[in-house]
Amino acid sequence: MPTESPFVTEPISATGTLADRVTEVLLQKIRTGEVAVNSRLPSEAVLAEGFAVSRTVIREAISRLKAEGLVETRQGKGTIVVEQSNPMAFQLSVDVKDSLEAVLRIVELRRGLEGEMTALAAQRRTAEQNQHIQQTLRAIDEAVAAGRDGVEEDFAFHAAIAQACGNPLYSSMLEFLSQFLLDTIRVGRINEAQRADFIGQLQAEHQTIANAIAQQDAVAARNAAWHHLENVTNRIIAADAGFWRSEGGEVARKLSQAEVTRILPARTN
Repeated sequence: MPTESPFVTEPISATGTLADRVTEVLLQKIRTGEVAVNSRLPSEAVLAEGFAVSRTVIREAISRLKAEGLVETRQGKGTIVVEQSNPMAFQLSVDVKDSLEAVLRIVELRRGLEGEMTALAAQRRTAEQNQHIQQTLRAIDEAVAAGRDGVEEDFAFHAAIAQACGNPLYSSMLEFLSQFLLDTIRVGRINEAQRADFIGQLQAEHQTIANAIAQQDAVAARNAAWHHLENVTNRIIAADAGFWRSEGGEVARKLSQAEVTRILPARTN
């Protein structure tokens, strides 16, 4: 039975993004044993209050810890620190100097992954899973209408599709790539927010994907996912120079230097 960690928050450093700083503190607490194996991290709300950051920042930090195999989320138990025994590391690094190229590489990877994932979801989704996909789609519209960027809601839409495809490895891969995917979605949405027609296109593309899944048309679903990500690429390429000098470029440059490691359990003979 996991126990609640006797967790005490502390001031975060002044360097890096908020998510970088929170991740650094959590990593240190886990690696020094201050937060013990099999203990439960405090809830998002408690961590957000303790670090004086938003829950979005906490979610991103927890996502990074999951990618490194340090914690896992268990149904009804929360986020648990897991034991590392003879680990092997799988590492993914974009490793390019150009921020635009970094974004395009991740979008290209998404095209291969999400095309098949979406087709499988159309074939295998249950009625409940289809309803959840439709709910996450509406959540994107609600976030945009409320003046938020909709990044978390956008990722949740694609995560719901992964859950519906009937192969848990797709959800695991999406979670592993989440740091990269959230940043590429964020770059796209910063760009799209500058053009009302872009926002309309994006919402229509998501609706087409959801409709194909609802109709259980695997071919249409795959094509809709490919078309969506091809258009994401085209919209990013079409961004003006000012976009890359401002907030969009800042996020993309972080992505171009990013690296994510997944700690895998050692094989046993």
